Amino acid sequence: MIRLSWTQPEDLVPHALEAARLDGRDAAAIRDRWTTAGGSTQAPVSGATPRPAPAALRALARDLLAELDTLPDPEALRASEPDEPGAILAFAAPPELPAPGDVEDRVLGAWLGRAAGCLLGKPVEKISLGGIRAIAKSTGNWPLHGYFTERGLDPAVAAAHPWNRRSRPTSLAENIDGMPEDDDLNFPLVALTLLERHGDAFTTDHVAQAWLDLLPGGRVFTAERIAYRNLLDGIEPERARAVRNPFRDWIGAQIRTDLYGWTRPGLPVEAAVLAWTDARLSHGRNGVYGAMFAAAASAAAVTGAPVAAVIEAGLSVVPPNSRYATAIRFGTDLAAGALGDEAAVDALHAQYGHLHWVHVLNNAALLAFALARGDGDLHRTITLAVSGGWDTDSVGATAGAVAGALTGAKALPRKWTDPIDDRYATSVPGFAGVRFTDLAARTLEVSR
Repeated sequence: MIRLSWTQPEDLVPHALEAARLDGRDAAAIRDRWTTAGGSTQAPVSGATPRPAPAALRALARDLLAELDTLPDPEALRASEPDEPGAILAFAAPPELPAPGDVEDRVLGAWLGRAAGCLLGKPVEKISLGGIRAIAKSTGNWPLHGYFTERGLDPAVAAAHPWNRRSRPTSLAENIDGMPEDDDLNFPLVALTLLERHGDAFTTDHVAQAWLDLLPGGRVFTAERIAYRNLLDGIEPERARAVRNPFRDWIGAQIRTDLYGWTRPGLPVEAAVLAWTDARLSHGRNGVYGAMFAAAASAAAVTGAPVAAVIEAGLSVVPPNSRYATAIRFGTDLAAGALGDEAAVDALHAQYGHLHWVHVLNNAALLAFALARGDGDLHRTITLAVSGGWDTDSVGATAGAVAGALTGAKALPRKWTDPIDDRYATSVPGFAGVRFTDLAARTLEVSR
């Protein structure tokens, strides 16, 4: 029996009820109808419950998801977290950035840093913060100083905190042979394809068509999987994000948009507009802001700007009173404080631990903390990002991309880049076995 995660109506209702609560939309009556009928309000952590719901409960779930889509947003939410680019960018004032120099080396550094951070986080994706610490300490890798290994791992710790099953064969230190496939690297390939096909005039319709051309449905998750399903159901790209999609404020769009910044060095607002066009297919509000932040920060990073300016560039394209901006400021303030690394991460979890591990806000706060405290050093940045838990491969990837751009490929620590061997194994058509050096050259070509 297949239980497909992130799409089954009975599994989506708890997530949708929680999304409504976080937004301040009144879903009490819908919640009561759901629980009275026997529905659970406990959202499945990995996206799917083990058994299908009875037909009547599943039908009710579909109806309630449609009703939840119609609940009005509070006026204060609409004012502080707009969806349209003009309103989002109304206060955009990026910092002064240096003239881009040595962009070739920085773009390759960004690709390699993204791969290294993602690879470090892959085996411990979905594992709790306590589990990550226990595994690392058991194998003599705490504080993190290398890729995860199961050599020397206490069997009791292994049993209590099992590796991500898809990543264990390819992403532990003893198994790494080039960069294995991951959505955090596949989506930049899609972005590169969009720019090669359409230039910066690509539309959200083009993004939708590229997904259908290049990505099987099983290789997209959370909000992307919902949008993909909606496209197949005949819903236009303009509305695909808005139909039965409780994941619009999750991290998926933030992992897709670094490349737009790499192709617009020193132009964070231009990069953010490209990111908005991409992100709106599947996300809204804070999910879109994450994509815009990542693109704008990347546009600053490939100029070699100081980390503080990189973060400021990212924040400049985010509504200042949004929850996303608050999360970024929380992370940067924590990084500047006196708490040690573990205590600071504990403070992050105390503040944002109520959110799902794939939500954008908790992961954004961790990203900002890792970037600010890592101060451009790849080793420090990706180990801080991954040891903070939550969506380890995604935060590791974005943090690694920024640090890699700031450092440049030539100066990256070989302990992190040598195992990648300049190779990426992907199922995206036209990219099988592609080399990161070739990807960097193609990225530079579309930026001209």
